[in-house]
Amino acid sequence: MTMTKFFLSLCMVLLTACTSANDVNKVSLEQARAEHEAGKVTLIDIRETSEHRTGVAPGAVLLPMSELPRRLSSIPQTPDKPVLLICNTQNRSKATLSELQKRGYQNIRYVEGGMSQWAAKGWPLSRPQP
Repeated sequence: MTMTKFFLSLCMVLLTACTSANDVNKVSLEQARAEHEAGKVTLIDIRETSEHRTGVAPGAVLLPMSELPRRLSSIPQTPDKPVLLICNTQNRSKATLSELQKRGYQNIRYVEGGMSQWAAKGWPLSRPQP
């Protein structure tokens, strides 16, 4: 699949994200924070670079959704350490999860609520390194 087709596929999945993923594919914001801070998961922030400037979860991997097609190898596929995808509200991470599962990624979930809720709770945010 070419990068363009992959990206278009992500966009199509995004349009139907609200019904495409089921409850086993999501994790609560509280659980995501606890597991991330304990080093039990890899938290990947798929918001775009301009959104990262508003603050990111300390230690999160920054991988903008627009860069995913050419940076898939940046997403770990280790059975012993789950991957959690987070965006601003959960719609993009839900859509991305669906597309990655089609490509064989298994130990991966999305964070319910996203970074907008993380920030609303007053949880720690850090500035991304240039």
